[in-house]
Amino acid sequence: MAVEQVAVNRKALHDYEVLKRIEAGLALLGSEIKSIRQGRIQIREAYARPEGGELWLLNAHIARYDAAGPTGHEPTRKRKLLLHKSQIRELSRAVLEQGLTVVPLRLYLKDGIAKVEIALVRGRKRYDKRAAIAKRDADREIARAVRHRQ
Repeated sequence: MAVEQVAVNRKALHDYEVLKRIEAGLALLGSEIKSIRQGRIQIREAYARPEGGELWLLNAHIARYDAAGPTGHEPTRKRKLLLHKSQIRELSRAVLEQGLTVVPLRLYLKDGIAKVEIALVRGRKRYDKRAAIAKRDADREIARAVRHRQ
């Protein structure tokens, strides 16, 4: 099972507290998958929203594929996330009732098929971000000290 990472949303891990991670498929056009294979995708501002019993990925920018000509795709069109109905219901309920958000963490190719790792997240306040950075730095210092001691 070959996995090739294409895009990572580092900003999401900084701005949000991740509650749950889920792997989802993406419904793409041919020119979109070719562009993704070239690494021409940006998911930093992307998020998912439930509409009509389905989950849609919005604001993901997949650059136009040059060889597609004038019939290529719209770079920021909304794309359907492929999940089980129970997963869609669970995520939709969390978004609508609890005010949580669904964001993509990374996009990768798994055996040639585009997959996106989405996460149910809660926004962090500024002081939460500072506390998370301080904890990460302290953990690094501890690991460094243990390594040098051995």
